[in-house]
Amino acid sequence: MGDEVILLNFWLSPYGIRVRIALEEKGIKYENREEDFSKKSPLLLQMNPVHKKIPVLIHNGKPICESLIAVEYIDEVWNEQSPLLPSNPYQRAQARFWANYVDTEVYKRAMRFWTTEGEEREAAGQEFLECLKLLEEQLGDEPYFGGNNFGFVDVALVPLFCYFYTFSLYGNFISEVQYPKIISWAKRCTQRESVFKSFPQEQRVKEHVSHKRNKG
Repeated sequence: MGDEVILLNFWLSPYGIRVRIALEEKGIKYENREEDFSKKSPLLLQMNPVHKKIPVLIHNGKPICESLIAVEYIDEVWNEQSPLLPSNPYQRAQARFWANYVDTEVYKRAMRFWTTEGEEREAAGQEFLECLKLLEEQLGDEPYFGGNNFGFVDVALVPLFCYFYTFSLYGNFISEVQYPKIISWAKRCTQRESVFKSFPQEQRVKEHVSHKRNKG
């Protein structure tokens, strides 16, 4: 019998997209189970009793919570192909540092941008762009944050571009003139089958965002 892999997820979650990309990169067969936030399933409450949030990766009945931890777990367990973390200890530490930066700094500002209005939203947007400038310097002239290999930091960051750039939900918020390297990186990533397959449909995202705005 093979491994049983289940992902408790919500289709719009950038955190869930991370885990899906990692699974697709490794060619792992898995079942994606959609969760309803208004009525969380007994399985979600059982598998993540602390935070009661998605995504939760369930491998042979055992839960792994938090998206970056799940991505790292996937990389360690299915280590025969498409490594996401470098083998060199220093490079691996650097990848973890920048993935954590994406998680704690970049996503935080993105969430503020999405959930606030007026001056606060404008300030969050500017802070987000400043984070992108720093990441662009870190990327340099490499095709990926993992150098020639699509890796851990790429998986951590690319779901944001599903909303900010790829779907053009916010017009020209990220200027290709100002951020040419990060935009080239985003285009390169979204052409990967693992990323393309993990992104939700653009029209569905735009309808969801439009509905939320009209409701608000």
